[in-house]
Amino acid sequence: MAMAGITNFINEILQDLHTSFYLAIGGTLEEETRDWSSRAADLASTCIKILILLAVVGFFYWLAIYFVKHNQERLRISNKRLKVARSVLRYIWIVLSLIAVMSQLNVEPGTVKATAKASIWAGLYYVLWTTSGQIIHRVLDHYGLNASIEQLLKNLLSVLILVLGLASVMAQFGFDIVSLVAGLGIVGLAVGFAAQSTLANFIAGITILLEQSFQVGDWIKIGEQEGRVVLISLRTTHILTRDNITIIVPNSNVASSEVVNLTSKNFVRFDIRVRIAFEADIDTARAIIMQVLKDTDVILDRPEASATIVEIGEYGVFFIVRFWVTPSAVAQMPKIKENLNENIKKGLDEAGVSIPYPHMRLLMPKDVDYPIPTKPFETKTHLASDK
Repeated sequence: MAMAGITNFINEILQDLHTSFYLAIGGTLEEETRDWSSRAADLASTCIKILILLAVVGFFYWLAIYFVKHNQERLRISNKRLKVARSVLRYIWIVLSLIAVMSQLNVEPGTVKATAKASIWAGLYYVLWTTSGQIIHRVLDHYGLNASIEQLLKNLLSVLILVLGLASVMAQFGFDIVSLVAGLGIVGLAVGFAAQSTLANFIAGITILLEQSFQVGDWIKIGEQEGRVVLISLRTTHILTRDNITIIVPNSNVASSEVVNLTSKNFVRFDIRVRIAFEADIDTARAIIMQVLKDTDVILDRPEASATIVEIGEYGVFFIVRFWVTPSAVAQMPKIKENLNENIKKGLDEAGVSIPYPHMRLLMPKDVDYPIPTKPFETKTHLASDK
């Protein structure tokens, strides 16, 4: 009994496959007897027609490619435009071949018509997508905007073209685009609530790119982090420090923090402090400091550097030395300051200008008789100021 059941099951499957194949080659269920020879003849005739149509379409495609390729100089077509033209012609060849095959396979005329319209819409959006990048580049280059804005607009326009193209293609096959867009809106709202931080970073990234407070290549300081901006994406900003360490900061943190852009202008000023002794000659020390600044290549002559007294403290006289550098030197500023301190120290030593260390001086009047201590370690000391 078990073997008989399995045999019947296999026979039913084979019968279904037999019927499906007969229907696929043009037969009908209403036929009392299945005429395989006539069906085979019809199938062979259909295949021959399809091959002929494909050969004709392929011949015109080859002819168009041959004409464009051998008349490239006459038509003044660049290599980049030639690639675009070949892509368009290849797309037309594929679409025409598909329609030719569908027309010979008894596909409903409405489906063939919808496929043709959908192919036209898809081709138009493809051409728009390929040319949008060049259009955006020319417009932004004309107005002098940076590459970050260009990449943002390209991404947004690509997404917009993709959505509109998909909606136009689906509309040709009877899909309700309004309901689909409404459904996507509900899904997008739910995703937005689930990923609020990501959405906040995305909006902050767009704001940063549009405001252009800083650009890729600028040296900025965000809180305690300082470095060169190497990437501004829609979610994060990447900063490369002097130690060759990449710091990835969420855009929401960047937008809510105080950002110092050190390279937004043509030159930037820094300063160091130098201390000399009270009895040292100020003019001599200033001349040595200014000479060291003049001999340092990275320091600009205009605007002029300066060395002025900023404080007379407990342990000496303090100079504040101000100098200007170009934005390219900001990344090396610690090393520049270290070299300046070293060279100034050497110059002051050679000129005999002392740099005092913190100390305390005890002054006692000469006309006071101090008693000699009668016990070991017993002493009395009178401290007085200079008078």
